[in-house]
Amino acid sequence: MDSIDEILSELPLPPYVTAEDIGFAVKAVTVHAAEQWPDGPRCRNDRAHHPCRLHRCGRRVLDQRGLTDGQIRMLIAEQEALQR
Repeated sequence: MDSIDEILSELPLPPYVTAEDIGFAVKAVTVHAAEQWPDGPRCRNDRAHHPCRLHRCGRRVLDQRGLTDGQIRMLIAEQEALQR
């Protein structure tokens, strides 16, 4: 973890996950995706070691909702298609 992650720790999860939370989580996972750097994967948005805090939080929200890896990949693909 980066030193900022050690200071700030994990983001809290919502008590229950709404459709709006799913949208924010997919956006976080998409925007904070991994990019290969000489010292290993880093977040393409904030250059923190991957997975960064926001990527981890987004994945935890999606996992809490009970989505499968396939469903998450489909949501991410849809989000990336909208960004193009």
